Amino acid sequence: MTATHRRDALKAMTVMGAAFAAPVAAEAAPKRRPSVQITAADGTHLLHQDWGEGRPVVFLAGWALPLEAWDLQRAALAARGLRCIAYDRRGHGRSDAPSGGYDYDTLADDLAAVLDQLDLRDVVLVGHSMAGGEIVRYFSRHGGARVSKVMFLAPMNPCPAKRPDNPDGFPAEAFEQFRQAYFLTDFPKWLDDNTAPFVTPQTSPGMIAWVKGLMLTTSLQAVVACNRTATEADLRAEIPSIKAPILILQGDKDASTPLEVSGRRYAALNPAARLVVYEGAPHGLMFTHTRRLNADIAAFAKV
Repeated sequence: MTATHRRDALKAMTVMGAAFAAPVAAEAAPKRRPSVQITAADGTHLLHQDWGEGRPVVFLAGWALPLEAWDLQRAALAARGLRCIAYDRRGHGRSDAPSGGYDYDTLADDLAAVLDQLDLRDVVLVGHSMAGGEIVRYFSRHGGARVSKVMFLAPMNPCPAKRPDNPDGFPAEAFEQFRQAYFLTDFPKWLDDNTAPFVTPQTSPGMIAWVKGLMLTTSLQAVVACNRTATEADLRAEIPSIKAPILILQGDKDASTPLEVSGRRYAALNPAARLVVYEGAPHGLMFTHTRRLNADIAAFAKV
């Protein structure tokens, strides 16, 4: 190669490199927030992730699910101008797994620690399944000064157990027998046997394996204790304490907590609530109806 050819090749490589580098250089550097370690009142460390900029949306995962359950929502919504925050409930994912604190009072205090220590305001809370109870208890226990809107996604029955004023509930001993027979005997098998109704027939094997893998990261102690908390709770008197706009999204094929005894009951207990029913959607609709759900969260958060 002659000297002239070498100069031409070097010039071409320089121009090409500049062309690839230019878009990167033109991008605005993302805003860096200080790293915060969230510590609950009893010293439990709660792992959280904080993606994007804009109005804060705080995601609370359902029973036995870690924060990654919201990945399909957070990745999309962070790119649409929302600040998406999720954390692992104690005993779930990579948060500490202490011996206690799985009652709704403590879980609500954990949510308060997240909002307070991140100093979040004008928050949209999004809670799936049993997380609805944490949100309800947060309002009745801490008030709602930091929260502007609430979304309940496939909430649980606000009063699952049989009581004098709730004769259609299940006896407490039946729930306990269920936990002993399934969760404390072979939880992985129970997940295998009950994944199909949690999603849809069109859900890919890879997605199903991923969801089950997420649930298996939860400590068995938390699996049992959180289920006990959710099935023993009576939130009916507390749901009206939420003085914020409420959107309830639930599928009419929810086998885990049927629409008639959960979402519809929530909506009937608070006049600020609006119920939207997803036709054909199961309990795990964040995995099966992702695009519609993301659009509804974005629209609700940005109004």
